[in-house]
This record gives sequence, structure tokens and C-alpha cells, in this order.
Amino acid sequence: MTEPTLTISGVTAPGLEGVRDAFEANFREMDELGAGFAVIHRGELVASLTGGWADRQKTHPWEANTLVPVYSTTKGISALVLAALIDQLPGGYETPVADVWPEFAANGKGAVTLAEVLSHQAGLPGFASEIDPDLWLDPLACAAAIAALAPMWPPGTQHGYHPLTWGYIAGEIAYRLSGKTLGTVLREMFPDVDFRIGLPASDHARVADMMRPRALADLGELNDYRRAAFVHKWSAPNRGGAIWREIEIPSANGHGTAEAVATLYSNYASGGGGVVSPGIFEDLIRPRTHGPDLVLPMVTSFGAGIMLNTHGFFGPNPEALGHCGWGGSMATADPDEELTCAYVMNRQSNVLVGDPRAVRLVEAVYAAL
Repeated sequence: MTEPTLTISGVTAPGLEGVRDAFEANFREMDELGAGFAVIHRGELVASLTGGWADRQKTHPWEANTLVPVYSTTKGISALVLAALIDQLPGGYETPVADVWPEFAANGKGAVTLAEVLSHQAGLPGFASEIDPDLWLDPLACAAAIAALAPMWPPGTQHGYHPLTWGYIAGEIAYRLSGKTLGTVLREMFPDVDFRIGLPASDHARVADMMRPRALADLGELNDYRRAAFVHKWSAPNRGGAIWREIEIPSANGHGTAEAVATLYSNYASGGGGVVSPGIFEDLIRPRTHGPDLVLPMVTSFGAGIMLNTHGFFGPNPEALGHCGWGGSMATADPDEELTCAYVMNRQSNVLVGDPRAVRLVEAVYAAL
């Protein structure tokens, strides 16, 4: 059977032709299936590219309005929404979670602050004891179960990435502060942006097929934290079904286009974009942790939900911010250049942070600038 003809669509501003070349090279050299990439520079959309296929059979081209789950790249967006809500608290991020959500105080967690829980210091990376995986599909019940847990390490003493639990904690905090779900607040803050946490059934037909990684990620030497977060058979729900799309998991199931992701992350490149006050924005992005991660096999540094550029995957500026998602998605924000890049795709790799397809595109942007 003849291979379908690859089509690349979209625009790049003069001088960014190398970005289009890099995007095309991902298809030739890195087995890309379908993808989108967008760049915003000083408030202007300077590149928006789509290419490949939205389905495994390569019969439906990836279009400008094709949606794709971006997994943990959702966290940076959720963190921005939470910042706007936390701004109302006199103590800001230093407020104990239990002041907002009393049940969270169980098992010695009464002093854990919003800053600590959002920067992956709470010791709750997953469920060490077996649960029914369907619990993940009931956000209210799952949040209550997480609140009841004893931390796996003394909160505030170390940090370890919370791949899924972070979102249920963030979602419950948002609800306790606003009386609304985090996804609802997101829609109200950005009504014209094509990104949803909790995707209506009416939009499911626009979602690209996902191709799971062909190999497991390298987690290094397994410990109890990594097993709870990633390895146990109950560490994650069935991802991809209708229920999974429709519920809200602010750590993992945001759906959008590359342009939408770039638009939202551009607030990090512009001092909060006017959607959060300057003071709370500084508290959101300032380093809360730095060092060996108990869950990810690498050194990481986090603000209150946003990842800092410890590893250089977000470009050459050490002050850049961003987040990566399971399988390869990535969004970056450089406040010095007022530059935002967002990469989304549907063929997942097993790279935990800094998928080479995304890194190649970000490097091409900086080379052009």
C-alpha cells in the first residue's frame, strides 16, 4: 500500500523558515505521526504549524482544530488558574492546605502549605496500597482518598513529582476557594482559548488518536515512591475513554491545540499576562525546590506547579519556565524574550522530560531569533 502523502500546513513569520524545516524533519527522522507547534513572540503568533495524521491509519489529516491530550503539560495551565484563586488569600501560598480543605489535615498533614503541595513536596506521589483504578475516574472520591493518606516522606523535607495526585489536590483546592471546578474557572478566565480540562462529549470527535509509547520510560532504580507514582497496576486510570476525557484531572487530561497551549503559557512569558497580580505571579514562579527528585530519575526544580529550566530543555535561558507531558508534549515560556513555544503530538515516546522532537523545535526557534 502506498504511504499517504504528508501534508504540513500553517504559517511561519519571515526568518522562521528553519522552524518549519525542523517540524518537517521530525516526520522524516523521528517517526512523527501527527503534531502541532506554535510560537508566540512579544504577543504575536509568529508560527503555527500542523502536520501529519490525527488517526493511526493515516486517513484523517491533522487539522488546525484537532485536539489532543497534553497530559502533564496541563499542570502549568492549572497552576496559573490556581494562582488567580490563591491571590485572594491573605497568606497566599504559605496558607496551610487544611485552612482551605480541612480534611487534608489527616495523618499529620495539617501544616502542609499550598506552596509545598503544589511544588511536589507533600509526600503524596500516589497510592502505596492497592486501590480500584476506577477511583481515578471519580475526582471527588479520589481527592478525599488522597486527603486521608499519610505522606510517604515528611512534607517539606524533600520533593518528588506527583504525576496524577497533584491534579486532584489542585482541583479540590480550586473548588474550596471558588465553589467551582478548576476547569470551569479556566473557561471563565480564557473563554476564547480552545483548551479544556474536562472535555465535552461534543468535542470528542476532534480528538486525535493516541499511540502509546513502544517502551517503558527509564525510571532508574525503583523505590516505593516511583512504584506508587508510576509502576503499580493501580497507579493510573484507563486513559483515553469518554469518561476520562469528560472528567477533570488538572494534572493530566487537558485537551487543546498547540496554539491554545501557547496562548495560555504566554502568560508566563509576560509577567502573568494581567490574569494574576504581579506579586502572586512572582510567588508562583519562584523556585520552591531544587535537587534530586524522589520520583523522577533526575534533578528537578519547581515553582508552585510550574517546572523551572534545570535541565535546559526549555531553551538556553535558565530563567525559562515550562512543563512536559507524558509522551512528548511540551510548553515553554521565556520571560526575558517574551517567547512561548508549545508542541503537541499523538505518537507518544517513552522520554520522561524533554522529548527530542520538542527540543529540536525549541532550538530552531532560538536559532532563528
